Amino acid sequence: MRSQRPNHKTYTRPKLIRASFFIWLIIPLILLGIYGIYGLPHMIWSYTYRDDGQGRDPLAYRYYINCVYIGPYGDFKRQAQAGTCSWVRFFKKKETLQ
Repeated sequence: MRSQRPNHKTYTRPKLIRASFFIWLIIPLILLGIYGIYGLPHMIWSYTYRDDGQGRDPLAYRYYINCVYIGPYGDFKRQAQAGTCSWVRFFKKKETLQ
């Protein structure tokens, strides 16, 4: 037995504007929001620490004093927080006016 087809042919036009066409915009908008709130990332470049007489022993405990970060907006020198330096910090352009 053959499958029966309707006698009339219906043609639906494809939608030109779909929500799926705009999903890719979510990621750039999130990145723009992060930039607006936190700024751009800057990586640690150098630091000063108190060595407690152990010199350059790689396993020795170090209490960091100052950290220097570099990135798109130049370099920033900040005091260490609780004796540690984070690897990455975010800075805004307006903070460069020191």
